[in-house]
Amino acid sequence: MTSRVFGAEQPAIEGDSDSGRDDRHGYLVVGLGNPGGRYRNTRHNAGGMAIEHLARKHTITMDARRANALVGTGSIEGTEVTLAIPQTFMNVSGESIGPLARRTNTPVSKVLIVYDDLDLPLGKTRLRPYGSAGGHNGMRSVITALRTDRFPRLRIGIGRPEASGRDAIGHVLGRFSSDEEAMLTEALSRTAECVEALVGEGLERAMNKFN
Repeated sequence: MTSRVFGAEQPAIEGDSDSGRDDRHGYLVVGLGNPGGRYRNTRHNAGGMAIEHLARKHTITMDARRANALVGTGSIEGTEVTLAIPQTFMNVSGESIGPLARRTNTPVSKVLIVYDDLDLPLGKTRLRPYGSAGGHNGMRSVITALRTDRFPRLRIGIGRPEASGRDAIGHVLGRFSSDEEAMLTEALSRTAECVEALVGEGLERAMNKFN
């Protein structure tokens, strides 16, 4: 078995499998979204909001800029973790994540992408070891950049628009209502706990706990 590090094949490392354990490398945890105040706190930025929440919880300062992303490095569950929020627009997220993953020398099995999902009810979360883009343009860009879909992802549900006739684009680029914010806060806390479990216990155990 081999472990792909962004286009280059490397010998497999013991424990580098769907369990998500590879103790020679830290994790790269990336939250997707759009940059700029216009898009701040919109549904499409749920992934980036989750990273901000995780950084505050673990006192990781997100003040470095690398590969067109805001980046902070710290420790979670005794493991080195790099948190990142790309400053590209959502649909070209891979243009930041590909170079960042190469610079941090992170195998794809330890790149966790956190992002919003229309097909999950508001506030629900799902952790998966791999999969297709599922119609999400940001994930499609990431898969293209990493040349594989065999990396873990954590989806945060934003639900479909309730109002009849409202288009999906308007929904994802809209802000959470006051009624939705409590559910979002709970989802961000659960996302942080899921990342902690993934880093500390491995992918399979984290999925068993939080899916």
